[in-house]
Amino acid sequence: MPRPDSAQASAIVEKDVVIVGAGFAGLYLLYKLRAMGLSIVALEAGDDVGGTWYWNRYPGARCDVPSLQYSFSFSSELQQDWTWSEKYAAQPEILSYIQHVADRFDLRGLIRFETRVESAHFDDAANLWTVTTDTGQTYRARYCIMATGSLSAARLPDIEGIDGFEGRMLHTGRWPHDGVDFTGRRVGVIGTGSSAVQAIPKIAEQADRVVVFQRTPNFTVPARNGVLPDEAVAEWKQNYDERRAQARATRSAMLYDYGDRSALDVPEDERRAEMERRWAAGGTNFLYAFNDIMRDERSNAIVADFIREKIAATVKDPETVRKLTPRDYPVGAKRICVDTDYYDTFNRPNVYLADLRSEPIERITANAVVTAADTYEIDDLVLATGFDAMTGALSAIDIRGIEGERLREKWAAGPRTYLGLMTHGYPNLFIVNGPGSPSVLSNMVMSVEQNVDWIVDCIEAVGFDADARIDPVKDAEDNWVQHVNDVAAPTLYGSAASWYMGANVPGKPRVFMPYVGGWSNYVAKVRDVAAKGYEGFSLRGPAAD
Repeated sequence: MPRPDSAQASAIVEKDVVIVGAGFAGLYLLYKLRAMGLSIVALEAGDDVGGTWYWNRYPGARCDVPSLQYSFSFSSELQQDWTWSEKYAAQPEILSYIQHVADRFDLRGLIRFETRVESAHFDDAANLWTVTTDTGQTYRARYCIMATGSLSAARLPDIEGIDGFEGRMLHTGRWPHDGVDFTGRRVGVIGTGSSAVQAIPKIAEQADRVVVFQRTPNFTVPARNGVLPDEAVAEWKQNYDERRAQARATRSAMLYDYGDRSALDVPEDERRAEMERRWAAGGTNFLYAFNDIMRDERSNAIVADFIREKIAATVKDPETVRKLTPRDYPVGAKRICVDTDYYDTFNRPNVYLADLRSEPIERITANAVVTAADTYEIDDLVLATGFDAMTGALSAIDIRGIEGERLREKWAAGPRTYLGLMTHGYPNLFIVNGPGSPSVLSNMVMSVEQNVDWIVDCIEAVGFDADARIDPVKDAEDNWVQHVNDVAAPTLYGSAASWYMGANVPGKPRVFMPYVGGWSNYVAKVRDVAAKGYEGFSLRGPAAD
């Protein structure tokens, strides 16, 4: 039976389940687990809910999944009552939505804000997880669930002299909540990934001068964002259940116009017309024009050349075109960006692009970025240097399993999970959207719901007896890791030094981390595992009978 809350003199609080994080995943876990009558708590480092949308407040921040799809489906009333204003929701609106969810379902009382988890250790004898925090409060629970997010561990660059910079230094993943005024300022931006692609046009509108320090140019497609027409919203709301079912049957849990032919099988004029149509419509739907873009280098090159032509047609200066044009990796192998006026921004007289391949950064001084070719004096330094994706938030916590094995050490050569949900040797520890699941290659909110539903059903089946335990079998984990690698091998994803591969973090092993075998295939697999009595898991307690 679930244990009641109890606080002891030793500052240990007993819970049935401890959740780490209060973004989409943390909130849905609270909603589901509370319905079971359990004693639960979510521990959140920020002072409010929101997860990545709490931290990422940089100018221009918005989702690249259509807002009508980037939302919860578990409550029909929520779907009907909330109305999105734009095709791609901006960060403030997404954060307001998450806050609304927390308030609507009265979840805030179950969250301990401004509480950063420092460690999670498994006590094999007691069959409990002990979770320590920076507040001094310790929790013990039968189950621990990491809802820490795939893109939440902000990465700082290791550049000589960066600590001595005397101006304002800002990371896009840790942006000040009250905003930043760049009027009249000289701004340096390091990085040209998704955050930078969104932020740079907005910063350039204010700043006196912007220098963009680019190591690798990115492919980016126009968002064509705009206000959602009332009739379009009404039509979606009328057919939400049908639309959600259709999305769940796809390979990414998103309703896109999935092309069913190879680019090589389509006549050139028809192929061109299709790409133009998708470019005009905007968004990542462009990348689904043909069914072999991520599997055939020739088809990929056709699409990549189209984007290169668009860059050349937009940017006026030939040298800047050369710098901005990706040449050495397939389109889509790095996460494709979605922008508003990114390429046009480089036509502004106050924006300059520094190519770090030809003039690498040597050091940062009190008021400048020094490259091999020049010294760029700046007032503000914006670090759009991304995240330690998929594993960074977990590695930041001292997680120890059976016999004190450190998760960091187990994953030293790359993350190892079974189904992206658990890792062998860490009983009763669940991961939402972990490595080895579709996660960042899917609609993350739909994946959150699917993962959480599976985890909660599993916890209910395993139970809360003193010896209740579930742990992946090593062979099952090894086989799943091999399967994840096998389905990725024929694709072009491994052809780029991307954060999918951990390549943006020095010293991180180059392993393709998400599951590329398709969302609907993944869901069928995890359902089958559960239906077969949690095949591939070692069980103790009532569930083992």
